[in-house]
Amino acid sequence: MVNILIQWMLTGMLTVVHPFFMSVIDINHNAKDASIEISVRVFSDDLEKTLEKYSKQQLDILSPKDKPVIEKQLLAYMTEHLKLNVNGKPVRFTLVGYEQQMESTWCYFEIEKQPVVNQVAVDCSFLYDYETNQVNIVHVKSKGVQKTHKLDYPRRDISFSF
Repeated sequence: MVNILIQWMLTGMLTVVHPFFMSVIDINHNAKDASIEISVRVFSDDLEKTLEKYSKQQLDILSPKDKPVIEKQLLAYMTEHLKLNVNGKPVRFTLVGYEQQMESTWCYFEIEKQPVVNQVAVDCSFLYDYETNQVNIVHVKSKGVQKTHKLDYPRRDISFSF
């Protein structure tokens, strides 16, 4: 009994000493609107520190004084660190917006004029420049089928076929 208690205490202490760095990236083909909807969920403090390092500006994502500045930095960072090829062609996304949900930030992007999605290649180095323990979980959904892959630093490329 004492050993179990000690193991739980050590596990709890290790969690504090070694925080968890993870994001979830959902890429969803919306056939009705002929678009690809992308949502990225990340811990707010990790995103804020990364954007500050990237932009060399002091930013406050939780209480922004100038939300358009944060949106500009967010789009610039994501454009550089999340690259997609759809059906063998590079595509660019636009920022729809972002919102807070507890300790996380949800970022929303869109790619228009995509009536059919048979293949998606992902080049993702999201937050790799912030933390080498970063894990990015990538979900891609097309034609009613969802596929998932985990990218651990330094791995950044994955391809999905539908």
